[in-house]
Amino acid sequence: MATGNYGTIRPSDVSPEDVQIVMVYTESRDETQNFVMTTLNAQDVLRPYFNNNATGGSTVEILGGLYNLKLPADQFNKLGIYTLMIRPAEIRTTITDCGVLSSLPNVKGIVIDLNNVPAQYRNKFVNQGLVGFRVEYLNSDGTKIPNFFRVITSSFYCEPVVQNLTNTSQKSIRYRYVEGATNLLFCTLSPSSSPTNKPSATPYIGQPNQNIIITNTFFNPITTEIEIVDQDISTLAIALYGNQTKSIEDGIYTIYDSNNNIYKQYNLYEIKDQFNSLLYEVRQDRGGNIDFSKAFNNITA
Repeated sequence: MATGNYGTIRPSDVSPEDVQIVMVYTESRDETQNFVMTTLNAQDVLRPYFNNNATGGSTVEILGGLYNLKLPADQFNKLGIYTLMIRPAEIRTTITDCGVLSSLPNVKGIVIDLNNVPAQYRNKFVNQGLVGFRVEYLNSDGTKIPNFFRVITSSFYCEPVVQNLTNTSQKSIRYRYVEGATNLLFCTLSPSSSPTNKPSATPYIGQPNQNIIITNTFFNPITTEIEIVDQDISTLAIALYGNQTKSIEDGIYTIYDSNNNIYKQYNLYEIKDQFNSLLYEVRQDRGGNIDFSKAFNNITA
């Protein structure tokens, strides 16, 4: 009997505080060397929609996958191309220690000091608050180890304990879980155990004082491009199909929008040589010097 197909992709209901938006601006597509990169505050520009059709008319249930992106005028104020990368927020911190549990010596993990975590992300460093987060590692020169990561499988508050060991090659400082909040968090990673066919091949989980990047896995990063131009389809349509008038006496050529408001005005005139022969026909933009007496309703009334 067939079991049927089950969907595994679900819309993300991520909070804006878990999102990081990186903006890259270039004046044109030909400019690939000189660009401006900035980070936008996702809580200011990203707004989730709420499910009004939820049971009881709830207005607090996020409608997964649907968000409104607000483009602040002080950031998007130049003609050009804006590339936005919307990705999970990166939490940069340092591994305080790599240790084992005193009660379970086979359980290895990394220890993170909450004092080294940015203040806006400390609310996630709680018991089981980092489960499913990804850990990436940086080299001593600041470069990231490419295509290498570990996944956090558990995170609990802990404290160091000193243990007497018969084997002097082992560390005497180990860790144990505590019920109350402390400044240390013990995180187990996957994979962290050696394969059964080669017990000596211990997977790399990091080393003390190594810089790491912790990110959530709530959604996949996406990239979108926004191009700000002088004209769009609607304004081009106005120039092609909108109402137009030409004043015969003073040569003022006026273009109107769909509501018959003055959209553009030009001076039309001719240039002749000393023999009164026509050389050029000129259309000159009047700029801000608009003659409002040429309003469409005034002319056609």
